[in-house]
Amino acid sequence: MNNILLQTRMITKAYPTVTALAGVSVSIPQGQHVAIMGPSASGKSTLLNCMAGILTPNSGDVIFDGKVISALSDKQRTLLRRQSFGFVFQDGQLVPELPSRENVALPLLMEGKSRSQALNMADGWLVRLGLHEALHRRPGELSGGQVQRVAVARALIHQPDVIFADEPTGALDQTTGHELMSILTATARQTGATLLLVTHDITVAKWCERLIEIRDGLLHSDRMLAHDTDPGMARSEGQSR
Repeated sequence: MNNILLQTRMITKAYPTVTALAGVSVSIPQGQHVAIMGPSASGKSTLLNCMAGILTPNSGDVIFDGKVISALSDKQRTLLRRQSFGFVFQDGQLVPELPSRENVALPLLMEGKSRSQALNMADGWLVRLGLHEALHRRPGELSGGQVQRVAVARALIHQPDVIFADEPTGALDQTTGHELMSILTATARQTGATLLLVTHDITVAKWCERLIEIRDGLLHSDRMLAHDTDPGMARSEGQSR
């Protein structure tokens, strides 16, 4: 796992009253699963959003697959996110008026695939994630865990190179959150996607291979996480505390 897919070089991001990032450099190899942690307002979500091309740093570079994405236009970054990135947010951010299969199909429809092809692929992903009974249900008719699984299906349907997940378990109970992480990490590995995860929960972070800690806008620590067998070990360890 030597091929660096995504990296930042001394990026800074400041707002009128606070400096969110004060010079952060990280390199993410292709296929690696990385958790980003830190206290509230430490800059961890800002780092994620800069790496995803949602925010533009004030200085420094964000590089994806050899391209400096922080130098791209808004239109070019939007296209990059649509084609190469997938997103899972804390509240799912599904379209409330649409049933699950149409929510999942949206990335493909935006890329110009036919409606029938997009919906067939969406159905396949929902069944794969155990949601065969939820194909025609709208987000308001689903549990929190089901909503997040629909969001995972939407994030993965177009085979993204990178999945960005910002507190994906934040609105779930512990058991449902760990079920979601099991699904998210397993399917990301099956597709070869790189995973960048912001979380405040160390037991969630332990589903990843690497932990980056951000404090006061700076890189505080960067280490690999040891697992004796598989991520389930991290779950058991976390639940025993």
